[in-house]
Amino acid sequence: MNLPPLDVHALLRRYKLEPHKGLGQNFLVDHSALLKIVSAAELKSSDTVLEIGGGLGSLSRLLAGQAAQVVVVEIDRRMIPVLEEVLKGFQNVRIVQGDMLDLAPAELVSTPGYLVVANIPYYITSALIRHLLDAPVKPSRIVLTMQNEVAERICAEPGELSLLALSVQVYGAPSIAAHISASSFYPSPNVDSATLRIDLYPTPVIPPAQLDCFFRLAKHGFSQKRKTLRNSLSAGLHTGGDEAAALLKSAGIDPNRRAQTLDLIEWRTLVGEYLASNPGCGAGKSIA
Repeated sequence: MNLPPLDVHALLRRYKLEPHKGLGQNFLVDHSALLKIVSAAELKSSDTVLEIGGGLGSLSRLLAGQAAQVVVVEIDRRMIPVLEEVLKGFQNVRIVQGDMLDLAPAELVSTPGYLVVANIPYYITSALIRHLLDAPVKPSRIVLTMQNEVAERICAEPGELSLLALSVQVYGAPSIAAHISASSFYPSPNVDSATLRIDLYPTPVIPPAQLDCFFRLAKHGFSQKRKTLRNSLSAGLHTGGDEAAALLKSAGIDPNRRAQTLDLIEWRTLVGEYLASNPGCGAGKSIA
């Protein structure tokens, strides 16, 4: 379905609205950039899509033109009448007013393998990713437009890994699908954006039963990035340096390495070795 660009400025004038800075509202007005996001999602006519932050409906209408069903979540009550007008011609759209961080994805979409596509406020990026990846019913693909620097950090490779990158990559393969300049938004943010695509694995790289322990060890490892794993794990686990070194050596890891250099397979081995002697590894599942 070929839809013409939406006149965002005209809609804002008609409804006497201004972007809400506190909600991080930067409306994507570049139609070509919107098409790049839709292309990155690789929608099929049978797909169910969850869009977070519908705004004025610029992206929503393009998604609705290709997917079987679109559930649009919008926190700002002022935007609901605009969304209803823009999307009134689509019978496959449901608009939900609320904060996505307070809503369970399973309450919105019950079909496993749904897609998440969204242009999100920068300040909720980490919390939203955690919320989606922690959900019992997970999407098969997540396509989020976010701050370019954060997208690049999530896609980092061993040597430059952060806790956020590791926490995403344990669930799926991230890649940058498009770069979007700040001038494509109204109002223009101070930084450029990127569209991040995460293709989720059927099961996490770390066995699900070991995820709590994995996140606990990873948080300890990254808590003092300038220190060696021997020292950071020793501090986090409240053990002696020799004991931490022995654990790392049993996993085939040099105790003098730093957390950002380990790949997921090494983390999986480390978790297995730790659980062998500490079967009661405490909770700690969290994405930075």
